[in-house]
Amino acid sequence: MNVSDEIKRLHELHLAGALTDVEFERAKAKALGTGAVNLDKPSSGGDDLVAEIGALRRSRSDRWLGGVCGGLAKASGMEAWIWRLVFVLFTLTFGFALLIYLLMWIFVPEE
Repeated sequence: MNVSDEIKRLHELHLAGALTDVEFERAKAKALGTGAVNLDKPSSGGDDLVAEIGALRRSRSDRWLGGVCGGLAKASGMEAWIWRLVFVLFTLTFGFALLIYLLMWIFVPEE
């Protein structure tokens, strides 16, 4: 598929309502190979994930051991008890969650 076919398909998706204006402009810029799209909304790609991981902090107030689950709760918007349950279940079933928790306790800074 060449670039013109790709842009034509993106335009059809946009007219059908499958793509918003912002998504259409970003996809068109990506297809054309120009990264010069500066729109008000942040991109929903990997840049947001990297920024969220970089902003992750261990909680000082919501902690049982190291504050990892409290920090994950603040970052993800889920309750801390859900993260604690996930870590316990994965530790009991697979065994690797304890290692992940310890690494996060060591490498994730406190608030």
